[in-house]
Amino acid sequence: LKPEEFQGGSFTISNLGMYGITSFSAIINPPHSAILSVGTTEPRLVLDEASEKGFKSVDVMSVQLSADHRVVDGATGAQFLKAFKGYLENPLTLLL
Repeated sequence: LKPEEFQGGSFTISNLGMYGITSFSAIINPPHSAILSVGTTEPRLVLDEASEKGFKSVDVMSVQLSADHRVVDGATGAQFLKAFKGYLENPLTLLL
């Protein structure tokens, strides 16, 4: 991106999942305070006692938040990721 294409913002989302990248660390573009790196989904096996086999396959997506700690406290970033995870897992809560 050219500098004039991202000036005036405070937060960036970088998605490389569409290229099959599972996880990555994005670099913050000043003057932004944080950037969210979004990777692709990949199937993983998890325990499931309700299943006949004892496990099931689920799709897992990796995200990583890089934040400028002069602007965003680490605990605040963790709260953001917790809320983000909650909305992805239960999108109907966005309507409440």
